[in-house]
Amino acid sequence: MKIKEWIVVEGKSDTIAVQRAVNADTIETNGSAVNESTIEQIRLAQKKRGVIVLTDPDYAGKRIRNIIRERVPGCKHAFIPREEAFRAGKPSLGVEHASPEVIRKALANVKQEMPETEATITKTDLIDAGLMAGPAAKRRREALGRLLHIGYANGKQLHKRLAAFQITKEEFAEACRRLDQEEQA
Repeated sequence: MKIKEWIVVEGKSDTIAVQRAVNADTIETNGSAVNESTIEQIRLAQKKRGVIVLTDPDYAGKRIRNIIRERVPGCKHAFIPREEAFRAGKPSLGVEHASPEVIRKALANVKQEMPETEATITKTDLIDAGLMAGPAAKRRREALGRLLHIGYANGKQLHKRLAAFQITKEEFAEACRRLDQEEQA
């Protein structure tokens, strides 16, 4: 599988894992301290071939993703679910621990971020779906992020992410139906 866009990852181990899964060029941020030189490299890559951001599903990965989102608008985003980014017997998680199949799936379900418009999905919709309040809200947000391929987010960030990726009410409703079915199974 050949990927034309540059894939932004956190480090060398992530590059190795991505290149085991697909034929692609990578840009490494070298951790969460994304410097100006790396931002310029990402800007140029975005202009020439496009960029897919594939960072670890942890706090540092979200921080890197947000820095890139603010500084280089219009990038695509791929997400690996937390449960598929662990290595057996190791306490760490990251892209480097994901299997080639998981990486290919994440890249096949890439999301294009669009300029934020007025959200069609309201915070009330999230509350009604059990995603912002209640004891199961976090678990439901994790599952919804997996179903929509947009990664895990807290309630407020989920609302923003649904708008940024222009998830329709219909897509949201279908994902919530699937979530309910999974819980009943």
